[in-house]
Amino acid sequence: MELIDKIGNEAIKEDVPDFRAGDTIKVLYKFNVAGKVRKQIFNGIVVQKRGAGINSTFTIRKISHGVGVEKIFPIHSPLIDKIEILSRGHTRRSKLFYLREKKGKKGRVRQSKKRTLKSFKKK
Repeated sequence: MELIDKIGNEAIKEDVPDFRAGDTIKVLYKFNVAGKVRKQIFNGIVVQKRGAGINSTFTIRKISHGVGVEKIFPIHSPLIDKIEILSRGHTRRSKLFYLREKKGKKGRVRQSKKRTLKSFKKK
């Protein structure tokens, strides 16, 4: 177990921004297509964060052409190039599964007045 923990601790990224459920983020991730590495952007609302350490993941939800699309990303994956926070959301829950049934304006998360982007940026 110690060897697994040691290898896992080496792979943990240090530059992951502090985000939580309700925040709107943009993830730039890499994937292979016919032997070439391409980058793609996935914008959406964070539905949940789960796990701890190297096993932690987060789920993002967006509406694409009227269909809800959810994607699960490992936080410390080497395939994730960059995570950028677009806006902070104010929620009273840590898991926003109720957004799956909501359509249109009902599926929005209100923006946080206290948690601004400027207050979380490093000086």
